[in-house]
Amino acid sequence: MKTSVVMAAYNSEATIGTAIESFLAQDHPDKELIVIDGASTDRTCEIVRGFDSPLIQLHSGPDKGIYDAMNKGLRRVSGEAFGCLNSDDRYHDAGVLGKLARALQGADLVSGRLHFVREHGSAPVRVWQADRHRPGAYARGFTLPHPATYARRAVLERVGDFSTDFRSAGDYDWLMRALEVEGFSHSVIEDVIVDMRIGGESTGGAKAILKNSREMLEIRRRRLGSGVVDAALFLNLFIKFKQVLLR
Repeated sequence: MKTSVVMAAYNSEATIGTAIESFLAQDHPDKELIVIDGASTDRTCEIVRGFDSPLIQLHSGPDKGIYDAMNKGLRRVSGEAFGCLNSDDRYHDAGVLGKLARALQGADLVSGRLHFVREHGSAPVRVWQADRHRPGAYARGFTLPHPATYARRAVLERVGDFSTDFRSAGDYDWLMRALEVEGFSHSVIEDVIVDMRIGGESTGGAKAILKNSREMLEIRRRRLGSGVVDAALFLNLFIKFKQVLLR
């Protein structure tokens, strides 16, 4: 099963080399990496080109944010399966894509475990083990780790692009549409998929988490008809707190 990996990047010279190395190290042979660069002004594109690999595509130009960049990548996906790897993250080990490809033989979407780290090589500060989706779960605080979730191409063809209305929760919206609205099947594996560096739009401290939670509430209003405040808002914050305790 060919697996396409979309990577959005902007001024990522300090981290993108490690991310790409973790992709190239994957023992799954049928793969491609689609790097969408937002017209970086540093050495990001030079570093990508320096790998000189036929497995890597590079497209550079201005974009309107991370979800716009990811959408550009989705339109170039040629694999039977796909997922996203952030330019400052890395795959946990060389067997990740192979494990996901095998699991996707029996489900439309597959999720694994996500480790949040301050620096690569350090112990995780938060551990997110995905739970299997069941109908109605999003109203009960359900979320999935997007960097640790991969899907079959058929899901992309029906669900379409990420919404660009959101800064940090567009992936939450996309996965909700795939699972809660379209009803695609989902399974989980216990393997660690990605080591994710904290500090982005959704993980950069309490303020970022609260902004992300407000966006998620707005998405539930749009997709599920939730009220001004719903139980999922508090349940999701509790789940995040528990992930820190269980690290």
